[in-house]
Amino acid sequence: MPPNEMPPKLQKLKTLPPAEEQRSIHLADKLVSYTLKRSSKRRSIGLQINERGLTVSMPLRASEKWLHSVLQEKAQWVLDKLESWQGRQAPVQKWAEGETILFRGETFTLRVIDGLFNAPPQLSASELVIHVVDSSNQLSINRKMLKWYKQEALRVFMECVEHFAPLMNVAPKEVRLTSARTQWGSCTALGVVRLNWQLVTMPLHLIDYVVVHELAHLREMNHSPAFWRVVADVCPDYAKIRGELRKWSPAAPEI
Repeated sequence: MPPNEMPPKLQKLKTLPPAEEQRSIHLADKLVSYTLKRSSKRRSIGLQINERGLTVSMPLRASEKWLHSVLQEKAQWVLDKLESWQGRQAPVQKWAEGETILFRGETFTLRVIDGLFNAPPQLSASELVIHVVDSSNQLSINRKMLKWYKQEALRVFMECVEHFAPLMNVAPKEVRLTSARTQWGSCTALGVVRLNWQLVTMPLHLIDYVVVHELAHLREMNHSPAFWRVVADVCPDYAKIRGELRKWSPAAPEI
């Protein structure tokens, strides 16, 4: 055997893919990182999502084409599960009497009143008044506030969508709220727009931009120059607004 030639058995071993590696893939235009594990004992591709993120287990010699097709087929399931885990790990927001809260970029003082549990929250020029059975029960206050924020968020977002969608010649199939910690919004190829409820604490021009950004994906499911032209048609100063948006950081409370 020539000195530089490797034995056939070793050549075969050399071509084996790594047992574990870190990868990333675009799913519904979202970049998702995952851990890929290969095993000679597996006969199918399995997906697992936990606090560490997405792990994909596959047969040792499975093709890249098969792997890609499974991930694309399960794309929405993966995104939903990752978002769910992000929500579980989010820090719990605590609201209290006299605290300053934000709504559409304006500040209000929170007033917590005992009794009249079924009375709806009341927003005035300077205060938000909520009613709870026991104002010493932090969980009760949190639930009341989170419910109010999410109800108002959906109302405000729908107003924005109803205004901008006709201008952009798009029609989203559904608008949903999210509590994601890492993004303000997303849009699927099926026409489902997801918006982080915490956007409702921001000034209206920032909310408008995020809504326009996600609606633009109904025309261009990417971030190509064509996509940004769609955004610019209704939001010409989007670059400036994007810079302002970066100063905010999603940290959605969940109870």
